Amino acid sequence: MGAGPAKESKTTYREALREALRDALRADDRVFLMGEDVGRYGGCFGVSLGLLEEFGPDRIRDTPLSESAFVGAGIGAALAGMRPIVEIMTVNFSLLALDQILNNAATLLHMSGGQLPVPLVIRMTTGAGRQLAAQHSHSLEGWYAHIPGIRVVAPATIEDARGMLDPALADPDPVLIFEHGGLYNLPGDLGPVAAPVDLDHAAIRRPGTDVSLITYGGSLPKVLGAADELAAQDISAEVVDLRTLRPLDGETVASSVARTHRAVVVDEGWRTGSLAAEVSARIAEESLYELDAPVERVCSAECPMPYARRLEEAALPRTADIVAAAHRAVDRP
Repeated sequence: MGAGPAKESKTTYREALREALRDALRADDRVFLMGEDVGRYGGCFGVSLGLLEEFGPDRIRDTPLSESAFVGAGIGAALAGMRPIVEIMTVNFSLLALDQILNNAATLLHMSGGQLPVPLVIRMTTGAGRQLAAQHSHSLEGWYAHIPGIRVVAPATIEDARGMLDPALADPDPVLIFEHGGLYNLPGDLGPVAAPVDLDHAAIRRPGTDVSLITYGGSLPKVLGAADELAAQDISAEVVDLRTLRPLDGETVASSVARTHRAVVVDEGWRTGSLAAEVSARIAEESLYELDAPVERVCSAECPMPYARRLEEAALPRTADIVAAAHRAVDRP
């Protein structure tokens, strides 16, 4: 008798990211990883642990502490035909490389009349909830989603953590991957082969009929928890995971709102000028006459993120806040 289908194995979001890196390095000799402490230390969050021993220092490269320098080196390598994966430790440090990302990586294909694609992938940790205080708790995905010329993705599940890297490397444009620090220990099952991920479309993580809960990245577990609580109260919530923040899949969002006629947008970024504001505006532009209630937004408090745990928890979107927002939308007379 032949062997049966390969079984899924227990893993974590962190290990799924590592397997994605391993798959990419094995599949294409042009792929290499570079960043601060990605080699001997195994990555600040342990994602690249063991890859230096497996692939050697030419393909797992520790860099100096200069984000502008090593992101610029990644852009140069991409222009020269390589497929670099650049790790920036946390999103706040990416601001030191913003000139490279905005003025070089995002613009060269356009400014060269299509002659200079920049197939660069930049990974970075985002989000709060780990008591890292104001300088290491930002959610700046919305800032980068504002920039034409790049793709911005936010894997929220173990499957997406494993499957998003391959299509990102195949994209001729730079791709920024935002990994929420609160997800690294997320447990789950993963098959032996990475499932293909469609970077052009959002995912319906839970169908529903009464209200659309729209989110991405590290907020997805809270939103799914809120949907469970709402279900116990006879409110059917549909959960939309945006997955790709630029370009946004407005069609999936509009289809969900057409089914439920109510929307709650959950975004760990600050409310003012946020990605939640962009999603809300698109719903107003494209689905206004489908709405039976104003769009609700649940975002982080407009303050630098506190260090104290209880204050940090109070500043972040909470499951109870999402449930309350859904009730405001559904119960509105």
